[in-house]
Amino acid sequence: MGTFRRLLGFLRPYRRGVLASFGFAFGALGATVLIPYLTGRAINAIRGHNRHELVAMVVAIGAAGAVRLVLSIMRRLVAGRVSLGVEVDLRAILYGHLQRLELSFFDRQQTGQLMSRATVDLQSVRFFLGYGMIFIAQSALTILLAAVAMFALQPGLAAISLVPVPFVVLVANRFGHRSRPAMQEAQQRIAELTADTEENISGVRVVKAFAQEHRQLERFRGSVQRVFDQQLVATRIQALYNPLLSLLPNLGLGAILLFGGREVIDGTLSLGAFTAFYAYLLMLIAPMQQLGYLLGAAQRATASGARIFELLDRVPRIDSPAGAPPLPDGGGHVRLRDVSLTFDGAERPALAGIDIDVPAGQVVALVGAMGSGKSALVSLLPRLYEVSSGAVLIDGADVRSVSLESLRGAIAVVNDDPFLFSATVHDNIAYAREEATREEVERAARAAQAHEFIDRLPNGYDTLVGERGLTLSGGQRQRIAIARAILADPRILVLDDATSSVDASTESEIKRALGTLLAGRTTFVIAHRLSTIALADRIVVLEDGHLVADGDHDELLERSELYREIVEKGMPDQVFLNRNDLEQEVAGR
Repeated sequence: MGTFRRLLGFLRPYRRGVLASFGFAFGALGATVLIPYLTGRAINAIRGHNRHELVAMVVAIGAAGAVRLVLSIMRRLVAGRVSLGVEVDLRAILYGHLQRLELSFFDRQQTGQLMSRATVDLQSVRFFLGYGMIFIAQSALTILLAAVAMFALQPGLAAISLVPVPFVVLVANRFGHRSRPAMQEAQQRIAELTADTEENISGVRVVKAFAQEHRQLERFRGSVQRVFDQQLVATRIQALYNPLLSLLPNLGLGAILLFGGREVIDGTLSLGAFTAFYAYLLMLIAPMQQLGYLLGAAQRATASGARIFELLDRVPRIDSPAGAPPLPDGGGHVRLRDVSLTFDGAERPALAGIDIDVPAGQVVALVGAMGSGKSALVSLLPRLYEVSSGAVLIDGADVRSVSLESLRGAIAVVNDDPFLFSATVHDNIAYAREEATREEVERAARAAQAHEFIDRLPNGYDTLVGERGLTLSGGQRQRIAIARAILADPRILVLDDATSSVDASTESEIKRALGTLLAGRTTFVIAHRLSTIALADRIVVLEDGHLVADGDHDELLERSELYREIVEKGMPDQVFLNRNDLEQEVAGR
């Protein structure tokens, strides 16, 4: 009931529409209830050879049918608008909440699971709030009005016909208790199937590269089978209870035909009254027979609502403090003060006791083996993760005390595998600044050494790139990401191994682009290539989450055994281009 009440809360902005829907529904129901009465009078008019009354009753029946038609159309239109409005609101609330959740939440969640809640579950809730409640209320009122009319016509027969009603209520209640967990589990199985589908499509390149189509198909069939098995459980419950819910009212119908028919034969009940009574009973039976379906829809909506609220109830662990000021002006002075970080569920810290002071404008290379904590360290700057202890200061302000929007607006990240949206090249570059003009976008692309290849694309800057930008080469995606960062004009730049997956020729072009981007900015470079390390003024060596060495290249060669080992392993076939040479080359161009 708690979930149900929360679902009703989404109808508050549409109170007028909901009330209008109920009004139209009840008006149409009133016309429907009137028709059996008029039909009974028409039958009596036929038996009494009263042509004028017969014509009047037929006209009245037609008018009642027309009123019911108009009101039913209005009810569907208004209810449909309410239903779609609730869907829009729910999607916006759900998506907005997802945007506020911290990165660690998505590390542990399957994309398909989240997609299922935003599609399948939301549709169940939307249908019930927009239509299901009205149908249930309409059915309940139909039963009530039909029962009142039947008692008014013939109390004895009405009492006989309503004997099955308590049993219908008991069966429906039992059906609800059994179907709710089955429906909830079925929704979860559908979510798992959606997650597997999304993963298979996203990983199709790997699947084909290793010729594992058959293996993925078998895995997918397993997910489909689990959905089938669980839905079969729910279907079996419905198969047992729905026919039973249909049988009980029909027992009342049989009793009415027996006892009411005898009264007509005996002359104690007119044929018209019996016809009207019979029509009211049929009107009573239809909602009872639909009760199973409506309860099933309510159970699905409740189960889906519980899954949606489970997501909405998760409080973001990283958010702006109330009334947080923007990040103060500055050149990007960064201080990590005794910082430690332990990821959720991890046995050991990713970072421990890190203490670094980076003056504004300095370029720092982060060096170390895989898992040494390089990416974890730079993820703390924009608060993608929260420190377990210590503090991260930017231009004198603790990053936890300023607004996230201003903090992240001052930092740009270029990853080793940059993400591009399924949009135009222009839109992908302008993503950093939505209001940027075409001239500014092209200027950023030229600085990123990207203009020439963009100009050769079929539609230039208006060329649509495929999903995740996979229609472009790795070097092209990288340069578009650099152009995006240049356009953002951040005070702090993070290069997460930005040249690791490109060839030497492309790397040279990216290095030239980086020379423009690095100028005057505080930069953290995660590096595995010596040529990338050469971009730095200062090198920080990490090992197992600890800072083990800090200095320039020559200093570290003398006093850091780990750094010497990294250099010796990385030296073959590497071109060690230092930053001075790079700056001179950029200046010469």
